[in-house]
Amino acid sequence: MSNPVFFTAPGTLDLQVPGSTFVLGGAEARHAVTVKRLAVGERVDIADGAGKRLTGTVTAAAPAELTVQCTGLSAEARPDVRLVLVQALAKGDRDELAAETATELGIDAVIPWQSERSIVRWKAERAAKAHAKWQSVVTAAAKQARRAWIPEVRPLADGAALQQAVAAAGLAVILHEDAVRPLRQVLESWQAGRPAGGGAGEVLLIVGPEGGISPREVTRLCDAGAVTALLGHHVLRSSTAGPAATVLASDVLGRW
Repeated sequence: MSNPVFFTAPGTLDLQVPGSTFVLGGAEARHAVTVKRLAVGERVDIADGAGKRLTGTVTAAAPAELTVQCTGLSAEARPDVRLVLVQALAKGDRDELAAETATELGIDAVIPWQSERSIVRWKAERAAKAHAKWQSVVTAAAKQARRAWIPEVRPLADGAALQQAVAAAGLAVILHEDAVRPLRQVLESWQAGRPAGGGAGEVLLIVGPEGGISPREVTRLCDAGAVTALLGHHVLRSSTAGPAATVLASDVLGRW
């Protein structure tokens, strides 16, 4: 069984070497000791959320402090092809559920999208709180999945900002029930057309809200370089489409 993972700030593992001691404090230490009830002698991983992972053994456990002796260090590189979920805001926390599940499945970043048909609106003070909540949900999901990387929740995008993101991406796919080409075919064609060695690139998986993406939005995104793709034979909920596309893209693009 894999070790439980707890997060520390990026950079705090930089000076660690096998045999050194690392002290985890704050909320993560309290969770490790009071919730997970880790005790002396148990194995644990400490990750910095930016790819570095310390593996070690608990040598002391106080209510707000966990002391770990390092037995190994590893650095997980970012994948060459990074998957980004563009998730339209949706009611009933279905948008958060999509971000959470996609994180467990390996998404690299999430963009909350204020689409034209989104019933939910992030405005003024609520926007900062909602964004912080999404990042908290994604961080908890990354911990559950034992990930060394915490996906970034990027700023809320409106239509214009999303068009810019589409133009900058290696591939941007709108998951749409009226599309003709299957998502697998779109991904395979893009992968086959990449130069040898590929290099880093981002694939945006764009999911609309409950009422779907408006025709005007589809046109504008396609004008910016996006393509539409069909994900299966059935209409999926806003909370399901992104995770399903993440699984398929991870397989086709060789990430799994």
